[in-house]
Parts: sequence; C-alpha cells; structure tokens
Amino acid sequence: MAERWLILADDLTGAADCAIAFGRRGRAAAVTWGTATGCGSADLPVLSYDADSRGLSAAAAAQRHAQCLRRLHDPDRILFKKIDSTLRGQPAAETAAALRHLKGRAEAGFAGTVFGICAPAFPATGRTTVGGRVQVDGRPLEEAEVWARDHSYANADLAFVLGTAGIRTMAVPLATVRGPGFASALGQVAATGDVVAVCDAETQADLDRIAAAGLRIAAAGPSGGLAPFFVGSAGLAHALAAVEARPALAPLRIASRRGGSLIVVGSLATASRAATRKLAALDGVVHLPVSSETLLGDPGDLAAAVARVAIAIAAGHDVLVEIAMAGVPDMALGPRLVHALADALAPLGAAIGAFAATGGETASALLSRFGVDGIRLVDEIEPGVSLGLTLGRLAIPVATKAGAFGDADSLIRIRERLRAVRIEGSFS
Repeated sequence: MAERWLILADDLTGAADCAIAFGRRGRAAAVTWGTATGCGSADLPVLSYDADSRGLSAAAAAQRHAQCLRRLHDPDRILFKKIDSTLRGQPAAETAAALRHLKGRAEAGFAGTVFGICAPAFPATGRTTVGGRVQVDGRPLEEAEVWARDHSYANADLAFVLGTAGIRTMAVPLATVRGPGFASALGQVAATGDVVAVCDAETQADLDRIAAAGLRIAAAGPSGGLAPFFVGSAGLAHALAAVEARPALAPLRIASRRGGSLIVVGSLATASRAATRKLAALDGVVHLPVSSETLLGDPGDLAAAVARVAIAIAAGHDVLVEIAMAGVPDMALGPRLVHALADALAPLGAAIGAFAATGGETASALLSRFGVDGIRLVDEIEPGVSLGLTLGRLAIPVATKAGAFGDADSLIRIRERLRAVRIEGSFS
C-alpha cells in the first residue's frame, strides 16, 4: 500500500478536503501553497498543494501543474490529481500535464506507460458519475447552478472533457464497477497503457471499490512498473484513505485565544448566501456586508468597515464579512474584490482567534496576507468542510469550505466548532 501521497489541486478548499480524508484516518496531512516553507512538507506522509490554477487558461494551468510536479513530486509519492467535482477550471489540461510528467519519469527497463484512474464523484455532496457523465443531485451537471455560472467545456461527458487535452480514455460503467470481475477489468485497462479509466460511481461504496482495486494495481506494479495515479475529488480521496486507515493521531491542542472568529464569504453560490443569512441573524455575530464599490473605490468606507471588524474581534465577537455584489455579478471582478479585502484585513491577523472562508480563492488570499503558508489538517466538520491549524506567522484554528457545498446551517456549524476550539484550546 502507498505510504506517501502528493495531492495536487487547483484551489485551496479542494486541496484541503482531499487531505483531511487522510488526516482523519491516522496520517499527518497538510495543505500548502506558494513556496510552502512553513510546514516541513518533505516529512509529511500526505502533502496537498494548491496550485491556484482555477482561473487560468488551459495552457497556463498545464504549465503551472508541470512546474509544481517537478518541484513537489517525490518518486515515492503516489499522485492524486484533484479535480473539481463539477469540472470547473481546467481539469483536462492539468490531468494531461500529470500524464506527461509521469511519462517522463519512466525509468530504463520499464515499458514507460502511464495509467490513470478517474472518478470525480463525491456522493456526500450530491456529485455522481453515471454513463461517464457528471451529475449533481441526480440531474445532469449542465442543468446545475454551478455550470450556468462557471464552466470550461461544452458538456460534462468525461471522455469528451479529457479528450479536449488529447487524453485517451476507456469507460468503466457502473455495472463493471459493481461486478465481481471489476479488479480484473481495471487491470486489463491498465495493460493497454497511456490511458485513463473513467469510472462511474453513484455511492461511496462504488468509490471504495475503485480505490481498493486501484491500490491493488499499484501494489502489483503493472503498467511497466509505474504505479497508477488517481484523478478525482474528495470522495475518491476518502475511499483511498480508508483502504490504508491507521490509528487516530493524538488530539491537537493549542493555547486558547480571546479574539473572535473572522468568517469571510466570498462565494456567490446559493448555498453560501443562504448560510450567510442564517448566520447573520444569530446573536453575537457581527454581520458586515462590503460592497464591490467599497472594495474597489472608497478607501474611507473600507477603513471604517475594517475598524468595525477590529473592535468586534477584540471584544471576542464573531464577525461575518460578506463580499456583496448587487444585481448580476461580474465574475471577472472576483479576484480583485478578494485581494482588495485581503489587503484591507491583513493588519488584523494577529488579533483573530479563528478564521473561516467559503471559496478557495477567498481563503488563500486572506490567509496569505495573514502570513499563513499552510494548514495542518485535523478534522472534517462536515463533508467538504475541513478544519485545521494554520502554519506560518499565525497558529489559529481555520475552516475552509467550497462555496457550493453544505446547506443553510453550514456556517453556523463552522462557527460553533471554531468557537469551541479557540476557547477550549483543543481540536478533539
């Protein structure tokens, strides 16, 4: 079985919710970004890296992934290429970069072929794969809110998507995944070489079967002696981690902190905005909507908003900062808004008792400005919501959540867990 893993993701929340799958099952795991200097990454059994490529073009995303792999992919680490469960960003180009990287690593004496196992389903959040196509809550991805807001491909057929980057695929239908000869069938696909098996999955049990069969292939050393690599989201990561579960790590303890929690909502997803409204209605929560006009053009109003945050945090109150965009949102403004907010809030980092953010770009921008360059993953508050300890200049509890994950009470649960950790000083 694999002892060490490299998870390479295109955003922070995805990197975290895959790494915590291993962290919850007895393996020290952390997510890093940038130069990753603060976490002793070389010694970690599970290293997850945010390449921050979600908003790049296909060519630029592929180039960045190639650079990351050259720097981070030790020969003894099995590669998990994390892709978005709803195919946002450039999963095809990034997977093709991984294939080229592994192909170039073929050693003399081996056949030099590469085998990938692709299973992007995340059933705990409603994402499944049937007939090689991604579905959300049982309906085609193309009908989902997230597709209307942000998509890179003409459709959600995985063979088509990967084919746009020249990747050869072979379909593994649900009947095969659930059949008695699945492991043998997957091995036969691997034997064809330089191919990615696209596996259907509707349940976590389906992913468990895919993970077990894939790791058996890794242990047997087919495909010219090269271990397969895996392409998927947190659902597959949980399945792989469960195959190799270890005794739980000792509970992590920290010094308690008096400052309140800072919770920032940057995602436009309906789930995040519904959760924002419910959290804002609670006593003890200071809600501060910040408009795009304030962030981009009114220094006086922005300074006043930051002052309110500072006062509330110092008093031990939890502060909910919402990037508010009226009318039809301009998606191109997103990065500018997030970085403007990060610059404004940066001086408050040392006073914050805990931090949470929805949206990977929001989380990474704020954390980087606070002097954080990694997160030691500790627990999962709910599917797709990771809990950890920041690494770098600050050591505070942190929770990250993809914008479209969760329900209307997700932010309330995040706030309660962060409050317990910062007051009690224990992640248990």
